[in-house]
Amino acid sequence: MIATITWMHWTAFTLAVVFFLALDLGVFHRKAHSVKFKEALIWMGVWFTMAMLFAWGLSFLRGQQEALEFVTGYIVELSLSMDNVFVIALIFGYFRVPLPYQHRVLFWGILGALIMRGIMIGAGATLVRQFEWTLMIFGAFLVFTGVKMFFSKEEGVDPEKNMAIRLARKFLPISPHYDKQHFITHVNGRRMFTPLLLVLVMVEATDLIFALDSIPAIFGITTNEFIVFTSNVFAILGLRSLYFVLAGAIEYFRFLKFGLSLVLVFIGTKMLLPKSIHISTTLSLCIVGGIILISILASLAVSWVEHRHQVRNRKTSLAL
Repeated sequence: MIATITWMHWTAFTLAVVFFLALDLGVFHRKAHSVKFKEALIWMGVWFTMAMLFAWGLSFLRGQQEALEFVTGYIVELSLSMDNVFVIALIFGYFRVPLPYQHRVLFWGILGALIMRGIMIGAGATLVRQFEWTLMIFGAFLVFTGVKMFFSKEEGVDPEKNMAIRLARKFLPISPHYDKQHFITHVNGRRMFTPLLLVLVMVEATDLIFALDSIPAIFGITTNEFIVFTSNVFAILGLRSLYFVLAGAIEYFRFLKFGLSLVLVFIGTKMLLPKSIHISTTLSLCIVGGIILISILASLAVSWVEHRHQVRNRKTSLAL
């Protein structure tokens, strides 16, 4: 028998997320330190395992179909988050954020992202319920965004052009230097915000931009608010660990952007298809996973070939 999702399920899930976030910040990362690759990989595995356990429990609560929708939505959101990871790395590089302080920025950035996305998902679900044709608009937007992403050139990060940063610098007293992992400091007896706050503002603004793509994308998988929200939350919770795993290997994923653009085009096209043409959730999961896997493997293969070529040239130069 399929259970009905009630406010108790929403409350239990939210409290569980708050508990794990408090445990993360208050126990495991109470002191600022550089998150190493091994630690990040372990945490990424922990969040992935928890997401899969949630899907397993969901299959008993709501059936296998919704469990598959959750997994597909989770994979889509996590894949799109990978592009966000690279932008965050550029932001940290631009502001020269020391490694020990990066986790704290990501923690509060992700907490803000959870609240912001919850509001956006609620608004989107309300629109879809009242005006089903908005799914067509979401689909057209995803196709447009995917095509634009495919042909766009890589651009750097310029916080000086970011409206949120400009407003923060105009109305808030910003100190010229960091004060460990604090967002507020005192300079000559005056309370000021550290540059770490500007980094947090930039991360939040970036996530807002990415959410405009990712949230319509998951509505292409399911319109169930609970599935949309929970898959988003699990993907965002794993974003910090994903960042510390991938940030140092950005140059090895040169084709990922093209893979993500194809994912957006596929989901957008799926939303634009007439109801008589149905693409199952299982097939969607396979297509999305296949596109991401192929783009990653192609990136790694080309990087490996180039590395071998450089080593060969170096040996040839030494021999001469």
